[in-house]
Amino acid sequence: MPSLFSSYRLGELTLPNRTVMAPMSRVRAAAGGLATPSMATYYAQRATAGLIITEGVQPSLVGQSNPGTPGLHTDEQTDSWRQVTDAVHVNGGRVFAQIMHGGRVSHHETTGLQPVGPSAVPGEGDVFTPSGPQPLPVPRALATDEVPEHALSYAHAARRAVDAGFDGVELHGANGYLISQFLSSNANLRDDRYGGSIAHRIRFAVEAVAATVEAVGAARTGIRLSPGGGFWGVVEDDAAELNTALLTELARLDLAYVHLEATTDEETLLRLRKTWPGTLIVNPVMPLGPKQTGPAEADHWLGLGADLISFGRGFLANPDLVERLRSGLPLAPADESTFYQGGDAGYLTYPTYRHTAA
Repeated sequence: MPSLFSSYRLGELTLPNRTVMAPMSRVRAAAGGLATPSMATYYAQRATAGLIITEGVQPSLVGQSNPGTPGLHTDEQTDSWRQVTDAVHVNGGRVFAQIMHGGRVSHHETTGLQPVGPSAVPGEGDVFTPSGPQPLPVPRALATDEVPEHALSYAHAARRAVDAGFDGVELHGANGYLISQFLSSNANLRDDRYGGSIAHRIRFAVEAVAATVEAVGAARTGIRLSPGGGFWGVVEDDAAELNTALLTELARLDLAYVHLEATTDEETLLRLRKTWPGTLIVNPVMPLGPKQTGPAEADHWLGLGADLISFGRGFLANPDLVERLRSGLPLAPADESTFYQGGDAGYLTYPTYRHTAA
């Protein structure tokens, strides 16, 4: 079984260890979706990760989910990310941008636009807006001839990401956002080539990934999935069959990786491991659940065939997580009250481990 601290070849990158910093929304971007100096510091502090995957970055204005999130669809946004990628690289790290189209998980108060989705079916729950949490609105169902432009938006953002110095991109196909909505059996009620059968419901995801591969290359392209996750009211009645079919199609594209969240039973995840022939990143615990990923969960999944292990809150609260794991040092807890409050408190203020004299 490989060690969490052994190196790994990912495309053209050599990762010094098998820890991945999972994407986590921190809503610290400046007006206009610009990356900031604080964001550069935040990611640079965590550059000892084998790979950093950023927070979700919107590929278009209508694709923005929450206020305070960064974008990659204007020249100014692209330029603002260079300070981030430069800081990570100077500190010896590697960083992918996660491209996230919110689809129906958005609000007109945030973007000035009606959210869009595969069907006119609202999600469940409240979304952040400039005036506070609001119930998710009914999205506008995309016309068939509109769907390809939203698939292409991932590729356009990927080109900008590479121009900004990112080593690659991860398409956010998880957690109830647009790709996940098209995969869903209750958010997607279409009867055209993008809905109905499994072969049709996976089409949007495959087209978005294929366009991104054409734009920046397969070695720079990954995708994150949450089989059967149920986020924002999304349901996959046939999660095992659906995701097996999707990975079978994606395998033809020779992607850098697939990133699976442990949102379904282990048997299904192992079936997906057997289906996917390439690099597999596993996030071993339910995102935002009561448990956090630790050494035991990482070793368990490395033993089951995962190549890399992603850590969310562990990296959030421990910029030196790799060294703490390597040396068996205690992990600092994350302060949930600061997750989305803005500012540098609870963002840049988590220290590295302080050794005390015996």
